[in-house]
Amino acid sequence: MGQSEGTIGFDEGDVEERFIRSSGPGGQNVNKVATAVQLRFDVRNSRSLTEGVRERLIRLAGKRVTGEGVLVIEASRFRTRERNRRDARDRLVQWLEKAAAPVKPRRKTRPTAGSRERRLEGKQLRSETKRVRKPVSPSGD
Repeated sequence: MGQSEGTIGFDEGDVEERFIRSSGPGGQNVNKVATAVQLRFDVRNSRSLTEGVRERLIRLAGKRVTGEGVLVIEASRFRTRERNRRDARDRLVQWLEKAAAPVKPRRKTRPTAGSRERRLEGKQLRSETKRVRKPVSPSGD
């Protein structure tokens, strides 16, 4: 990965920002000022991401990624464009960092003797409960 330690790099050409009106309450201001930011990051065609990071990001972001492989982040937490813009970019960086973290391989473990014992005891108790519930046969064993 051609990135320095602790920093996440992305190509500005892969990012598109649009200013939109925020949804929800807010009075007159919210209806006329486009302060919310919709940031679109082209994950599929980004040259700054490695193949592994790209696949992980698409999988992690789930429904936030469009069919064309564009990650859409909407930021409308703040009242100013600049702060929403910074918020959207910070969230993009968080997504990228999460996707860049290598997946830790799962180590197979075996159940402990104690847990096995507890499981079997539980099964025996359940079996006894069900046996007691059964109707007694009339033949009188």
